Amino acid sequence: VQLQASGGGLVQAGGSLRLSCAASGRTFSSYVRGWFRQAPGKEREFVAAISSGGGVTLHADSVKGRFTISRDNAKNIVYLQMNNLKPEDTGVYYCAAGTTGWTYKSSDFGSWGQGTQVTVSS
Repeated sequence: VQLQASGGGLVQAGGSLRLSCAASGRTFSSYVRGWFRQAPGKEREFVAAISSGGGVTLHADSVKGRFTISRDNAKNIVYLQMNNLKPEDTGVYYCAAGTTGWTYKSSDFGSWGQGTQVTVSS
């Protein structure tokens, strides 16, 4: 079972990136999926979560209105569209698969990808 995150990179403030998280080895269509990030010297924090069917989403206040989580269950992929990026968005972004119920607590996410680096320059 693997979650592979991609799409990170270096971008100027105000720019956009789209992260993807592909799952292999099993399907996570019945599971809530999430994105978390960790900045240097800081704890990992919640960014966004999406329910199994995609009908319910939650975004952290710090990214609300700029980031959008979505999923394509047919392809077993979750996306994070990031617009109007700010230097404080810099960090390693991790995708994760959680439970069959709704959650956004990192402790409820049992499967994690390796992370993709996002760097926003000012």
